[in-house]
Amino acid sequence: MNIPWPFRSVVAGTAGTAAMTVAYGTERRLRKNHSGQLDYDDSLVPGKIVANILHLPGVTDRGDEELGLLLRWGYGSAFGLWHGILRRRFREPWAAAAFGATLMTATFTLFPALGRTPPPWRWHRDVMATSLGTHLAYVTALATVDDRFRRP
Repeated sequence: MNIPWPFRSVVAGTAGTAAMTVAYGTERRLRKNHSGQLDYDDSLVPGKIVANILHLPGVTDRGDEELGLLLRWGYGSAFGLWHGILRRRFREPWAAAAFGATLMTATFTLFPALGRTPPPWRWHRDVMATSLGTHLAYVTALATVDDRFRRP
């Protein structure tokens, strides 16, 4: 299959986002005694960041949730382009490792800077474990799908 790399990368990003969504659902089913958000990506924070950047007044919690989902699927899919760029320069697993490092750096800096969350060294262990686990699912699925598209 000869699919142009930008298209392949966005499709891979979408697959990664789906894997992250499944990881959250799986964790929710396993942690039956836990209610509420699992980490900051799973909270209203992403939607509040979008509302703040776009200067949207009076956004409700439901609106923040919807904006957060739009951000997750839009950004998660488009961010696959960064992996595509890295993959054109590096072999796996190096491209995925660099991609994952970029992703976690963004997570650990942008949430405190834009979402007013605590810095990552103050996150509860379960929140940190969820964040690392769901992002690992995202990176692994994205890199795997991208790699499958590359094979003849």
